[in-house]
Amino acid sequence: MSSTPRSIPLSVVADASEPLEPGVRQVAGDKIGRSPVAFAEAPVLRKPSWIRVRIPSGNAVQALKSKLRSNRLVTVCEDASCPNIHECFGHGTATFMIMGDVCTRRCSFCDVAHGRPKPLDADEPRRLAETIADMGLKYVVITSVDRDDLRDGGAQHFVDCIRETRTAKPGIKIEVLTPDFRGKGRMERALEILATDPPDVFNHNIETVPDLYRNVRPGADYQWSLTLLQKFKAQHPDVPTKSGIMLGLGETMEQVQATLRDLRAHDVEMVTIGQYLQPSPAHHPLLRYWTPDEFKALEDYGYSIGFSHVASGPMVRSSYHADRQAAGLA
Repeated sequence: MSSTPRSIPLSVVADASEPLEPGVRQVAGDKIGRSPVAFAEAPVLRKPSWIRVRIPSGNAVQALKSKLRSNRLVTVCEDASCPNIHECFGHGTATFMIMGDVCTRRCSFCDVAHGRPKPLDADEPRRLAETIADMGLKYVVITSVDRDDLRDGGAQHFVDCIRETRTAKPGIKIEVLTPDFRGKGRMERALEILATDPPDVFNHNIETVPDLYRNVRPGADYQWSLTLLQKFKAQHPDVPTKSGIMLGLGETMEQVQATLRDLRAHDVEMVTIGQYLQPSPAHHPLLRYWTPDEFKALEDYGYSIGFSHVASGPMVRSSYHADRQAAGLA
């Protein structure tokens, strides 16, 4: 297993998509095939022994899914095909995805559907809060699709969800995993709104190294994401900031370490590092499985440069064991 992944030649292709009706979902090939980049073919890699998903006994997953559907709620656990869904659902926990299940971006690694989102549901914050209270959660992660159609990127909806949840479940700890709020004036507007009711942890994923942004996160900008994290921390010095990176997309150890240094230089305190798993043959190819020893080396490196918490492992995801990662919160 080579330690230096080969690069992916890119070719720009025309976006042939037609205007979509609100709520129409483009997934897999329909989504990625209309992305502004194309990938060279890559061999399918054999899954190593350390990539395993343990499916617990019982029907907790289906029971929780039924509760979510009855309240018209979505979890990123389901829509992003998270490999830890059985473990987390089995514990009665979930990461809630607000503002619908249709994203305005076409990131090549992500399994969430692309399209034209429906208008925001003003009743969603109340339903979310009631569900969280009913589940008896003590720590919850609230994330969202990208909403480039909204002037504030959905920041006010995040705040509405935070307020309703704290009202319904006093004492709960809330982590938000936000989009990048990219666009003219949008970051400033979003930060101003979030300041009215800040979360207990602010998370925004950098996702990959800067050299791979063009074909991994089309529509995003590496420096923009770093700036968002730094500006939030400057406004809220007592609120921990957090980010996440995927491995296996073509990055090197040196590039990952440089990205970790960039995150620390922008005042990020907590980081998650996990293995990318290709959602479908249409998505970004998986180029390499990183070994447990390499993940451990990155964990050690992260601590050595000053992160307060580093979760690094093949099956780690941004919201995996988020409550344990933030266990030191007062």
